[in-house]
Amino acid sequence: MTSSKTLRRWELALLIGVALAALLGARLDGAQAALADQVIRLHVLANSDSAEDQALKLQVRDRILAEAETYLTPGITRDETEELLRAHLYDLAAAGAEVVGAAGYDYPVTASLVHNYWFPTKTYTDFALPAGQYTALRIEIGEGAGQNWWCVVFPPLCLGSVTETVEETAADAGLTEGQVSLITGEDQGYVVKFRAIELLEEFKGWLAGS
Repeated sequence: MTSSKTLRRWELALLIGVALAALLGARLDGAQAALADQVIRLHVLANSDSAEDQALKLQVRDRILAEAETYLTPGITRDETEELLRAHLYDLAAAGAEVVGAAGYDYPVTASLVHNYWFPTKTYTDFALPAGQYTALRIEIGEGAGQNWWCVVFPPLCLGSVTETVEETAADAGLTEGQVSLITGEDQGYVVKFRAIELLEEFKGWLAGS
């Protein structure tokens, strides 16, 4: 009898835990998806992990950001930003290729806009973004087999011409007060929440592959 009761209690605890995890996961997943709808990431992939290729990646990054600033005027919306980036993909790739050529390499450089691209949780100096799928401006140098560099082009949190704080820039771009608090850490539970989102995404990927 005792063994049977213990088993039932264990089963009940497990069911409650699964239910709570599902509810929390759905809520966090929804929060990340809502945030992702307002963000365009920047993803620069180096040719390799050699010191030379990693240094070249940063040079290309700087040129891409400078080039993007000539198109992305203050006050434009997220959709306008995506349209402008798409219209100038060739110019962005050419700017990156110019840097590569000037450094003495012949790696090709490609620029593309991709949707539903998965990123892990990433922490920057003044803000962080949860793991999940985002739209991204993807710059690939050569084989694209080296360590990546990630940032954000909308809101323009990584553009050098921005003089506002992260909070002001994000709010001006249309992020809600809750979303601004989430990415800046004013919501003190953001680290745990971001890790929970990442674990949920990993679990979903495991289920899909099993």
